[in-house]
Amino acid sequence: MRHFRVLAIFALVTVAAAQQGWYPHEGGLLRYRVNIRFGEEPDTMPGGWKFGRVSAVATDASGQVYVFQRGPKADPIVVFDAKGKYLRSWGKGMFGQPHGLRIDKEGYVWVTDNVDHQVMKFDRTGKLLLTLGIKGKAGTDDKTFNKPADIAFSPQGELYVADGYGNSRVVKFSSAGKYITAWGTPGSAAGQFHLPHSVAVDSKGRVYVSDRENNRIQIFDPDGKFLKQWTHLGATQNIFITPADEMWIITHRNNIENRTYDTLAGRIMKIDLQSGRILGAMESPGHWINVSKAGEIFIGSLTGNVFRWYPGWLDR
Repeated sequence: MRHFRVLAIFALVTVAAAQQGWYPHEGGLLRYRVNIRFGEEPDTMPGGWKFGRVSAVATDASGQVYVFQRGPKADPIVVFDAKGKYLRSWGKGMFGQPHGLRIDKEGYVWVTDNVDHQVMKFDRTGKLLLTLGIKGKAGTDDKTFNKPADIAFSPQGELYVADGYGNSRVVKFSSAGKYITAWGTPGSAAGQFHLPHSVAVDSKGRVYVSDRENNRIQIFDPDGKFLKQWTHLGATQNIFITPADEMWIITHRNNIENRTYDTLAGRIMKIDLQSGRILGAMESPGHWINVSKAGEIFIGSLTGNVFRWYPGWLDR
């Protein structure tokens, strides 16, 4: 009898341990390998340069990688080739605090500054072409922002700004920077935002907004009409939609985890654009996500890293 009691206790402990184990990767494990210090290994930046907090990363059609970083030991925007070799940089003294960076289909570089309340457009060499917002002035009208977070582009080249930390709205502009409309107020109802931290647009013009602190992604038509929301993806830091309508996100379980872990312990997820179903997931810290034309995933991390994830798995 004692033998059977011991077996029974062991079985109960085993079941309890299994119930408390790691949760499987949602949608299945994404099979990628990682270079955790892209742009710093190999060390090709000018002497003494290193990343501070990396807020954003983006790739252009030729595979060049643009890093937006906050540290004093390098220019704010640093450009590398696809293998991590330093090419050029710019932006010293231009920004209050780097936040978002995207590259449009014409190859122009757009950034958000969430301290100086501006959105800026550059050519690929760093020439400033357009500025939206008034430096140092927070506001809610058609000429000002309040800590804008992200930018996205419609198939027609219109610009959407997630205006963001201070305001709770999305602002739409023409490709030339002319104000068109805005929507959103503070709150948690449909069409309201707590913090619109990221914005992306699919090939049909639908607008996806990460309402991060409300733990959801809201989806709108091109003019801001609410269509639906997804509440099962956690506190999404950043959204990226490829030209082929593949959706990728970097996310956290909820907004409390995001804030207390300071973007650590996140997950990369691939999402079905129509249903919101999770197609695969893997662990990664991160604040920003970009998928290159070659299919590599780049993560900008506030840990001071750029992570380059490339398809692959353990060697046999």
